[in-house]
Amino acid sequence: MTMAGPGGVTRAGRAVRGSASKARRRRQGLVAWLFALPFVLGFGIFMLLPIVSSFLMSFTDFTSSDVQTPLSVGFVGVNQYTDLLSNPQFLKSMSVTAYFVVVGIPLTMVVALALAVALNSGINRFRTVFRVGFYTPVVTSIVAVAVVWRFILQDNGLLNAMLGWVGIDGPNWLNSTTWSMPAMILVAVWRNMGTLMIIFLAGLQSIPEEVKEAALIDGANAWATFRRVTLPLLRPTLLLGAVLLSVGYLQFFEEPFVMTKGGPLDSTLSISYFTYNQFGFGKYGTASAASYILFVAIALLSLVQFRALRSKD
Repeated sequence: MTMAGPGGVTRAGRAVRGSASKARRRRQGLVAWLFALPFVLGFGIFMLLPIVSSFLMSFTDFTSSDVQTPLSVGFVGVNQYTDLLSNPQFLKSMSVTAYFVVVGIPLTMVVALALAVALNSGINRFRTVFRVGFYTPVVTSIVAVAVVWRFILQDNGLLNAMLGWVGIDGPNWLNSTTWSMPAMILVAVWRNMGTLMIIFLAGLQSIPEEVKEAALIDGANAWATFRRVTLPLLRPTLLLGAVLLSVGYLQFFEEPFVMTKGGPLDSTLSISYFTYNQFGFGKYGTASAASYILFVAIALLSLVQFRALRSKD
């Protein structure tokens, strides 16, 4: 005898409906996986497989001569990493990259934030024009940008000519071990400040005006309001900008590749450029190990930034 539940529905009916619902969910899941299959295959073949392969390769002595006989590759464990960390040229590239990051990120953020504050408060009539002008370097080809700046920074280039107008004898920027990195940082700040300016401007416009007005009513001046009200509320935006810059600046490659070829005397040799050279020399195991050292550096710096700039809430 079948017992009827509330509303006259029997247990058998509920079981049938439950099994039908499960079958429908299985069909929907299968259809979803069929639609996702092209992306999953593409990601697995062109992203996941190379990542895993390069990681395994970093523990071998794989070179260009082993491409046709990959099974003859020798396993060297962490020797690739220890050799790199004792390689003077790689250590030089680490110090160059650290210099670029430590100086470049704060400078870019300060310039971008200053521009965003100016656009948000003081420049109303031509705000769109300034936005487009400052953002144009971001969408311009980095090779074209680097070529133009290479001519600007020559010994007889435009920058030294402008310095000469005020009686300053400018250096040979790109051929000086002292001034080549400041020149790289100058180009990077000019090229990347537009992206951060747009991000910071969006963050500033999301802050309620009532909060600022309350601070002014309580007697805070403009600087105190900015430091104690605007900056704390801008923490998530600052964090986003810092992380984006870190990932990009730790991998900086195009500027020295086009402008200096890593010189003079490796003074602009970044980790990415060192890795590129090792790959060009056919030392694939060494290049893979250098790439994963760079990956660890990016992860650690991002973690530090998250801890330093995350919201107190």
